[in-house]
Amino acid sequence: MKRLKRSENYTQKLPIKIVQFGDGNFIRGFADYIVDKLNAEADFNAGVAVVKARAGGSIQLLQDQDGLFTLLTKGISQGIPVEHTRIISCIQKAINPYEDYNAYRDLAKEEELIILLSNTTEAGIVFNENDTLLTGHPHQSFPAKVTALLYERFLYFEGDNTKGLTLLPLELIANNGDVLKKIILQYVNLWQLGNAFTTWINEYNYFHNTLVDRIVPGYPKDDVTTYIEKLGYEDTLMTVSETFLFWAIQADEVLLQKILFNAINENILVVKDIEPYRVRKVRILNGAHTLMVPLSLLDGNETVKQSIDNNFIGLFIKEAVYQEINPTINLPETELTIFSDEVFDRFRNPFIHHKLSSIALNSISKFKVRVLPVILDYLAKYNTLPLRLTFAFACLLRFYKGDWNGNTLPIQDDFKIINIFKHAWDADSIDETVSYILSQTLLWDTDLLIVDSLKKQLITALQCLENNGSIEEAFIAYKLITLPK
Repeated sequence: MKRLKRSENYTQKLPIKIVQFGDGNFIRGFADYIVDKLNAEADFNAGVAVVKARAGGSIQLLQDQDGLFTLLTKGISQGIPVEHTRIISCIQKAINPYEDYNAYRDLAKEEELIILLSNTTEAGIVFNENDTLLTGHPHQSFPAKVTALLYERFLYFEGDNTKGLTLLPLELIANNGDVLKKIILQYVNLWQLGNAFTTWINEYNYFHNTLVDRIVPGYPKDDVTTYIEKLGYEDTLMTVSETFLFWAIQADEVLLQKILFNAINENILVVKDIEPYRVRKVRILNGAHTLMVPLSLLDGNETVKQSIDNNFIGLFIKEAVYQEINPTINLPETELTIFSDEVFDRFRNPFIHHKLSSIALNSISKFKVRVLPVILDYLAKYNTLPLRLTFAFACLLRFYKGDWNGNTLPIQDDFKIINIFKHAWDADSIDETVSYILSQTLLWDTDLLIVDSLKKQLITALQCLENNGSIEEAFIAYKLITLPK
């Protein structure tokens, strides 16, 4: 069987207009799909240069396929199954700065470059104090890499005010564009890059807060043989996504003059304030995903759909959303109910095999952003901890012990975070373990020992997990102990 490669149908050389940090399933199934559609339907004529955001792993597969991959969108529209197949051809280069830094630096010299995209997870937009020098490349943090790239561009084009970029971070943190800009300016100051460069960053580069929504499980491992036979070629990067897509960008109409989003039939909004959309999506959709992962993996499930179809897990997640998450969101109840109903319909999509193990990446930082604020807001509003979210928090702590019933758990996180939990679980008692974890500001950006009753409730939940034969039995025991008689 032939392998997907550029042929007579994909020989067009597109100018590099976009630098994209990240090569994972989501950014390819979301952003590259949009760029490809803009090229086809709005004559955008934009090539993408993909940059590996973190050390480790490889982008060799993307290089081997000349940047091509097949996107398979599957879902239900108005009760009718919908399936589309599209070869995404906008990626022109795939660069690993840890192996070829000069190739990365040369991207700054691209004449038509106008956009920078990124998806480095919630753990990506951070200031790393180890990136102390401009010359200390490749830098460890994503913002440091961007700062170095922008400075190279500033120097090469001699401060030309038309060569600034539009930066569209896709990471699911509040005010992602503002946070990225703030950290970049920290590096500008640390590296003493000068007032002229600072002015160029502030006045001629445009940082936009964004919100994205699409479920992209990625490579269809269980159905790959069927897809290869159907497609007629091998594609090691074929990617499955749902049909649903939503992108809110905080900007004015000027952005629509640069990028003709209105020319394609996609749910992309350019609005003055994305915050209401962000809170709704991050807490309900992403929050449900994040609290589901440790709970459902410990229960023996492998996918989102299995979790939702499971009598206990499905009801647990549904009650957590409708009874504990939604009451903390300052939007009309009817609107929240409609959105939540849509989310659960998406979770039940029979065509999407969304592996819990893939969602488990950086679960601590995701929990901190998506679920912990709900717990604290619920406590402030009702003067009690939310029953299910607190139990799910305990499951997260137990998940990071690394094993359950003799099985190794799919922990994927920064080694510093993994080491914190290893040290915590080496303690002599659950009390010591919980105290140590809650006190770690590196994990939570605050000392959670000050949160009323949280330590006590987590200890109780962990003891129930250890003393009962199943997650369901553990939750029932925890519920009996916790709820007022």
